[in-house]
Amino acid sequence: MTTEYHDEVGDDSSSFWNKEPRPVYLSGTSGVRRWLFPALTATVFLIVIIALGVSNTRTSNRLWSVENSVSNLTESLTAAHQLSKDAAKDVHRMKFAVESNRDQLTSVSDALRQLSTLDSLRDTVASLKCSLERLINNRTTSAGCCPLNWDTFQTSCFYFSPNSLAWHNARDWCNAHESHLAILLSDEEWDFVTRKTRGTFYWIGLTDERSGRWEWVNQTPYVMNRRRWMPGQPDAWTHHGLGPGDEDCAHLHHDGRLNDLHCTPGCASSARDTP
Repeated sequence: MTTEYHDEVGDDSSSFWNKEPRPVYLSGTSGVRRWLFPALTATVFLIVIIALGVSNTRTSNRLWSVENSVSNLTESLTAAHQLSKDAAKDVHRMKFAVESNRDQLTSVSDALRQLSTLDSLRDTVASLKCSLERLINNRTTSAGCCPLNWDTFQTSCFYFSPNSLAWHNARDWCNAHESHLAILLSDEEWDFVTRKTRGTFYWIGLTDERSGRWEWVNQTPYVMNRRRWMPGQPDAWTHHGLGPGDEDCAHLHHDGRLNDLHCTPGCASSARDTP
């Protein structure tokens, strides 16, 4: 007996291929992805906003600093402008004062010139008066007049000898004529005598022979004034070959400045008499 078998492979195959696939649960992952992009976008916007805020803050601070600097500069310029105005006023006042003083100085200068003219006229009148009295008194000296050939300066008489003598001989000559070697105590006398003696060596009454200190012939102390002396003088030089001792006597050099010299050489002398 033949038994028939019916193969149901086709059915099984059909049921195998028609079996529904196992479901995959992706709903949770899809939700995260759905919210992730907006969150990242919001975060980026927030970072940008914060960055802009920080930048705006820095810009505001810089602008505030610039405003303060401009304000300070404006105040400084205002103060400088005020100072310049004040300085201009001071300059104007100084100019006015200078112009006023210039007028006063001009007046003083004119007055001094007039006084100088008067002094010259007075000296001329006094000289004429003395000359007239000499003629009347047979060439003898009268009170208040200088001897003949003597020069009048202020209240003194000066004689500039043309003869060359040693210092001691010149001193003795002056003493014999009731005078003394010139003693110069004021700038005016120095100027007068040096003008008259320029170009020639003249003894004056200055020596350190007696005490080792410079003094006038009347033993009045001499106050050292270096500008009156030649450079490096007095030097008390001992190699002069003129005898014992150093340079103890002072004379006026040809340029009007002082020099110490051994007392024996012959020099002209400047004598002074106070009538």
